[in-house]
Amino acid sequence: MEKRTKIVFIVNPISGTSDKKRIIDLIPEYLDSRRFDWTICQTEYRGHAAVLTNQACQDGADVVVAVGGDGTVNEVARSLIHSKTALGIIPCGSGNGLARHLHIPMKPKGALKVLSDCHIKRLDFGMIDQNPFFCTCGVGFDAYISACFAKSKHRGLFTYIKDTLKEGLKYKSDTYEITVDGERHVYKAFVIACANASQYGNDAYIAPHARMSDGLMDVTLMRPFTLLGAPKIAFQLFNKTLTSNSHILTFRCRHLHIKRSAPGVIHFDGDPKEAGEDLDVRIVPQGISMVVNK
Repeated sequence: MEKRTKIVFIVNPISGTSDKKRIIDLIPEYLDSRRFDWTICQTEYRGHAAVLTNQACQDGADVVVAVGGDGTVNEVARSLIHSKTALGIIPCGSGNGLARHLHIPMKPKGALKVLSDCHIKRLDFGMIDQNPFFCTCGVGFDAYISACFAKSKHRGLFTYIKDTLKEGLKYKSDTYEITVDGERHVYKAFVIACANASQYGNDAYIAPHARMSDGLMDVTLMRPFTLLGAPKIAFQLFNKTLTSNSHILTFRCRHLHIKRSAPGVIHFDGDPKEAGEDLDVRIVPQGISMVVNK
């Protein structure tokens, strides 16, 4: 008898937007018990998903599936880097940037169908200092907004848009010294986004041509713009044409050093963190396995 694929579902019962019980009830309908052996674990506290993922790896799981919002997905993914165990996703969040990039359906039935196909690919991830990221990291306004959003009592796209509109009017661009492949450049920038995948989430494409299998990050540097230019930038962010804007500079590299005028906030996949003046960003080629839509 052929060995069954061992899957561990890690369910965050309070994160995201979907009904997790309904998703759990659907699993036997989409996963053939002759091919798959699965268990379900529920998180009980912040950081528990990482503990459960590490245990699943030690127990020889072939796939660990994050069932929850972006925070749950990232926590599980960060625990799987450099392991043989693959990441699966049942997206239940408001952004779902990594799932969208991998073309995993937003509806649970579609996501479970992809999981049933179990097409696993070795993909890249990124590091900003010692912090792994899978979609994007950066400095500037997007990091500042991530910090504002983390303090908000309410979650979801509406809160994110509200914070962006409110804070965008008063945010001041900074001057950055960046070194790419030994060449030093100085720019005044509103945002410097380093992308392993194409979008932040919610189909907001900060780097529409980014791929997770090319060993490179796509860097999007947004120069300061006027209030009149903001609607065009917002429109282009959602229709994949941002790179054609005159305020946008893009390039690809494996390693990037950023020096800014003072310590401040950074973000990695939307998680904000205080960091120093000097930042190191790099791509780790083929450092994680993921279940993708073939």
